[in-house]
Amino acid sequence: MRIIMNQEPLGVAPDVICPAGLPRWSEVPAPPFLTDYSALGDIPAHSTAPFQYDPEINHKIILWSGDISSLQVDAIVNSTNESMTDSNPISDRIFERAGPGLKEEISLDIRECGTGEVRVTQGYELPARYIVHTVGPKYNIKCQTAAENTLHSCYRNVLQKSRELGIHSIALCSVNSVKRNYPPDEGSHIALRTVRRFLEKFGSSLDIVIFVVDSTDIGIYEVLLPLYFPRSKLEEEASRWQLPSDVGGPDGEPMLPDRQIRIIDNPQHTLHPDEESIDLTGQLETLVTVEHAFSQMQGDLDQQRLLGERPYNDPLADLMVKEIQHQERYERLLRRAKAEDLTEVSGIGCLYQSGVDRLGRPVVVFIGKWFPFNKINLDKALLYLIALLDPIVKGDYVIAYFHTLTTSSNYPSFSWLREVYNILPYKYKKNLKAFYIIHPTFWTKMMSWWFTTFMAPAIKQKVHSLQGVEYLYSVMSPDQLEIPAYITEYDMSINGLRYFQPGAPT
Repeated sequence: MRIIMNQEPLGVAPDVICPAGLPRWSEVPAPPFLTDYSALGDIPAHSTAPFQYDPEINHKIILWSGDISSLQVDAIVNSTNESMTDSNPISDRIFERAGPGLKEEISLDIRECGTGEVRVTQGYELPARYIVHTVGPKYNIKCQTAAENTLHSCYRNVLQKSRELGIHSIALCSVNSVKRNYPPDEGSHIALRTVRRFLEKFGSSLDIVIFVVDSTDIGIYEVLLPLYFPRSKLEEEASRWQLPSDVGGPDGEPMLPDRQIRIIDNPQHTLHPDEESIDLTGQLETLVTVEHAFSQMQGDLDQQRLLGERPYNDPLADLMVKEIQHQERYERLLRRAKAEDLTEVSGIGCLYQSGVDRLGRPVVVFIGKWFPFNKINLDKALLYLIALLDPIVKGDYVIAYFHTLTTSSNYPSFSWLREVYNILPYKYKKNLKAFYIIHPTFWTKMMSWWFTTFMAPAIKQKVHSLQGVEYLYSVMSPDQLEIPAYITEYDMSINGLRYFQPGAPT
């Protein structure tokens, strides 16, 4: 929300944004209902909520999407590079509005800033008194822990410097730069928990903290803010399931220095980094080395496992053992799927292939309302899923999930989804080109954000929510889509008669 000041003091630009006109996080209403995770049978990641409901802290927080250089605060944050000459939309706007004095101060007095450190300049012609410059880390999966710690240092040092300067209002941009390959969702976790821990200890030093995000990140913060700044006891309780296991130390710093994989224990993500949000050029050599090591070591690892031996302190060998075990488990399930009678699941009709899309890729349809999660044999449901998809996923494919008129009895538990995702081999994730959710609700939006953030980051960019069936027709012909009549009837009742006829131009 952008607030335009109607009456400004003489000499103040007309587009200056005053924080008093922006809604505080405590004033943003929480959802009217939340999923009861305990009723779904899931085990929470935390015995107690790591971040308590605190209305006083919530009142200090503002989430806003706009031009950071227009904010009338004590300080704004500029994410830059070591030479402080980075060209990005935020920096460019700050320098343009601040005027030549800013460049002069940097070139004559400051000159450089180390990664993770901060430098302070005057705001010059900006509405802000100060600019706190910091340099975020370059992200690389091999140096993930170092990048996380450095990003935490950026935010922590910014906050400490604001306390030293007696600053009471500060606007934070996203320091975790996509330009430096940092995944925005992971960076948001670090930013939020670092600010939360700082306010718990030094809350009296800051009255306002504005998270200034662009349109691409606003959705991430809207989902994650309630976990670190719950607005009710219900949100606080739900965070026990939704927060990752690593919520940082006393200052929000990362506490899992040896982890090789982000939040989930899923070895194929490490073996195939091409689907991570990273720069692949720096990973090619490692990938070739791992695959070569796998081909050379597989026989030795099988022998060591049979003899009960384990290579001492060899994470690569451990990774290879996990991958072998993972593949063997899937092969066993595939043999069972081909041998067992699965008609009690296939007869339900909730999962089937329905034609191909306009690129010739098979379309797998899942009908949420027809999936009786609380009554179905989940072991056989998994076997049927494997039997149906195994021949399809050898090439590219898409999934269309219809959430139309589903109820809580149709919702699968997080633990079951996690198990299924971890069982399915890499080809399922790699060859999935799109996952469409038709008729999404608040539950599906929360579910998809949570699942793709904490369990399945490899498919995050492939998930798309569609408000109506007709939106599918841009990617597949109507005569290739076979769905139950109730879905079409419901769609017409909410969206009107906006359907393409088979054979009609699109």
